[in-house]
Amino acid sequence: MMVGTGETSDSRSRNLPAESTQTGCSPEEDDGRQVNYFGGSSSRNTSPIGRGLGLRNTSPSRQKVIKTKPRGLDEEMIATFAKAPHPDVHMEDNIWAMLPEDLLNEILARVPPFMIFRLRSVCKRWNSILQDNSFLKFHSQVPSHGPCLLTFWKNSQTPQCSVFSLPLKQWYKIPFVFLPQWAFWLVGSSGGLVCFSGLDGLTFRTLICNPLTQSWRTLPSMHYNQQRQLILVVDRKKRSFKVIAASDIYGDKSLPTEVYDSKLDSWSLHQTMPAVNLCSSKMAFCDSRLYLETISPLGLMMYQLDAGYWEHIPAKFPRSLLDGYLVAGTQKRLFLVGRIGLYSTLQSMRIWELDHAKVIWIEISRMPPRYFRALLRLSAERFECFGQDNLICFTSWNQGKGLLFDVDKKVWSWIAGCALQSYNSQVCFYEPRFDASIY
Repeated sequence: MMVGTGETSDSRSRNLPAESTQTGCSPEEDDGRQVNYFGGSSSRNTSPIGRGLGLRNTSPSRQKVIKTKPRGLDEEMIATFAKAPHPDVHMEDNIWAMLPEDLLNEILARVPPFMIFRLRSVCKRWNSILQDNSFLKFHSQVPSHGPCLLTFWKNSQTPQCSVFSLPLKQWYKIPFVFLPQWAFWLVGSSGGLVCFSGLDGLTFRTLICNPLTQSWRTLPSMHYNQQRQLILVVDRKKRSFKVIAASDIYGDKSLPTEVYDSKLDSWSLHQTMPAVNLCSSKMAFCDSRLYLETISPLGLMMYQLDAGYWEHIPAKFPRSLLDGYLVAGTQKRLFLVGRIGLYSTLQSMRIWELDHAKVIWIEISRMPPRYFRALLRLSAERFECFGQDNLICFTSWNQGKGLLFDVDKKVWSWIAGCALQSYNSQVCFYEPRFDASIY
């Protein structure tokens, strides 16, 4: 049973216009380019607005109320979060009890996935909703719930997992007691499924699970029993998934690439990646292509999943790049995120996009200095970066903060309440789906 751990806004905030407020996650104040729409309850504005507008300073009971538009919020956000609550409407039990089955399933399919677990306690009929094929059919047709952050860590060898819903601004704890002890590394998530790997004695194993349905299974062993760089790819149209195993994590490049296909339930051998020196173990997958950074030769190694072969792309990295992360965007968009500058006082975080035609990196944005200083207080401090659907998330290992960048809107925002649950937390984007099958 999932338990919501996030706190809802107090009753006072629901009667006030939506405001862009300062949250506990950020020591900075908002500006015109920041949208803190993941924040907590609204705070009262005590600034002397009347004096700035030339109004007479009267007693509080006679002061004119100035309605201001939250800075940085677009019309869609205002429409979503600034609506006044509607009074409770009396519902006739005898009418709603006769609701047709298909209509009920369509309504429940549009309920946020994390709320379904609370609704299951209403009656026996709703308790079995997750096993209803009609409900799963409607659920597969509705739009996604929205991006979530999944954090995983082990506390005294006990697996712990929490999901932070960005649309709902709440934490939800998911029981992960079904995970075997060897499942230690969070590989990633795609299409509602989550992949783990680990060493079961001397055997390297891979596991696929759906956190919402608590279903899981261990994949067959690979042809070569080595710890590998893995990435999970889900194809919702074909209702299948693939796991790509690239090079050995210790740098043994002689291993052939292996691909697991859920339709065949087996691993297949493909071309061995050419001998290169990798910059990082981080990989990015977009447009049926897998990308890795290389130092020698300088550029990228690209693996075409459909064709099954590797190709080198001579895309030179920006000068003075200290650390870089490849992040996959929508369709063919591929981003490079990293720090620039040899001295701590001159460092900055920048984002580039690969021009596939010219094979060059083009800078598209820079992290504002105050966000950079708040996220990384020390020049040598480590950070993690990952993305989904043109959203890029930054997390700091020491600060325990989360910063989100919307590539399309060019907006930076702190994610309120997203502090990592533990210093050794592993984090990734996650799309909650009940219809994601592990087979």
